[in-house]
Amino acid sequence: MTPRLRIATWNVNSVRARLPNVLDWLGSARPDVVLLQETKCQDEHFPTLEFEAAGYRTACHGQKSYNGVAILSRLPMADIRAGLPGDPSDDQARYIEATVGDIRLASLYLPNGNPAPGDKFDYKLAWMRRLIAHAEGLLAADRPFVLGGDYNICPTDDDVYDPANWGQDALCRPESRALYRQLLHLGLTEAFRSLHPEAGRYSFWDYQAGAWPRDQGLRIDHLLLSPAAADRLVACDIDKAPRGRDKASDHTPVWVELG
Repeated sequence: MTPRLRIATWNVNSVRARLPNVLDWLGSARPDVVLLQETKCQDEHFPTLEFEAAGYRTACHGQKSYNGVAILSRLPMADIRAGLPGDPSDDQARYIEATVGDIRLASLYLPNGNPAPGDKFDYKLAWMRRLIAHAEGLLAADRPFVLGGDYNICPTDDDVYDPANWGQDALCRPESRALYRQLLHLGLTEAFRSLHPEAGRYSFWDYQAGAWPRDQGLRIDHLLLSPAAADRLVACDIDKAPRGRDKASDHTPVWVELG
C-alpha cells in the first residue's frame, strides 16, 4: 500500500510571532508537509532550529517584514527553487517549490491586489498570469504536483460571508476570479471544493469587528492538485482550531491527504 501524505497550507502571519502556536499544531496535527505563507522574516531569521527539533526539514524564501514563504517537511526535499518564473525584476518573496517523494509542492502567497483598480491590482493579475504559465510547464512535465497557499481569491460568492459588500474587493473582483478559473481549467482540481460543496466554509477571519466569533470569514487558502495528484485525493478539510487560540494568525490551516 502506498503511504499516505498529509499536506497542509497555512498563512501564519509572521512565523516568529506565531511560533508557539505553529509548533503546538505541528505536534498535534502531525502533517507530513506544511506550506507556510507570510513568514515575514529574512531567511537568516527563520526559526529553522525550532522546526528541526520538531522533526521538520525547512526551505524558506523570505524578506524583511513582508511576504515570505516556506516549506516544512518530515521527508527529504529535493530541487528547491525560490521565486515564480516570468519576471526577473520581481523581488517579492511569494513562491517556493520543492519535490517530496514523487510530488512537486509549491507554497505561494498570491498578491492581495487592493486597492483595485490600481497598480497593486495590476501586479496581482500579472502574477496570476505568470502562475498560469508556470502551471502549464509543470503539467507538461507530467508529474504530480500541488500548488498550495494563500491565493487571496474567493473563487465564488459561496466563499465570502457578505458577497454584496465584497464584490469590488480585489479578492472577489471578476478579473481575479476569471484568472483563477483559467488556472483551474488547465486541468487542476481544487481539493477542498471537490469534496465539500457546501457554502460558508472559511479559512480567514479578519481581526476587526468581531469577524471570528461571528464567523464572518473568507475562503482564500487553497490546494490545487494536478490530475495525477487528484487521482490520489483521499481527504481535505479546514482545521479551525488554531484560529481560536490566543495570538492566532488570522488564517487557519487547510490540509489535504493523498494516497
